[in-house]
Amino acid sequence: MSKRRDRHERGLRGPLALPNPVTRIPALRRLSDRKTRFAEAIETALEQVSANCPQALARVDIGFEETPTKFVPWESRVPLAAANSATPDRHGQVVLFRRPIERRATTSSELRELVRSTIVEQLSAITGFSVTELDPNGDHD
Repeated sequence: MSKRRDRHERGLRGPLALPNPVTRIPALRRLSDRKTRFAEAIETALEQVSANCPQALARVDIGFEETPTKFVPWESRVPLAAANSATPDRHGQVVLFRRPIERRATTSSELRELVRSTIVEQLSAITGFSVTELDPNGDHD
């Protein structure tokens, strides 16, 4: 049984002991593990796109953020990604939003599939390559 703390008389806040075999408190998933898994999903998707259409990744930077940072009036859903086309003085950009994507994926395989399809759709929008050129084996609606 773990003891909980009551600081400043605001009620119980959390366990006093960290997860360990003695307290039998289950370890929580670490945020860094989620970030690592998400980054690996992006890397795998980019390897697949590069194998199919390497010229689509020329002059395009791809990264991720936790959530959308700028307010954009969304109609009914939080965006999964944002993209900007390349200009003569800067590279194109694709930014995936980790938390909205993770919210929609319930398993690791769904996460990888959603990351891959999101990258393919965003690259298609800014490069002009068709979705089937970028991902010929994917399930496209």
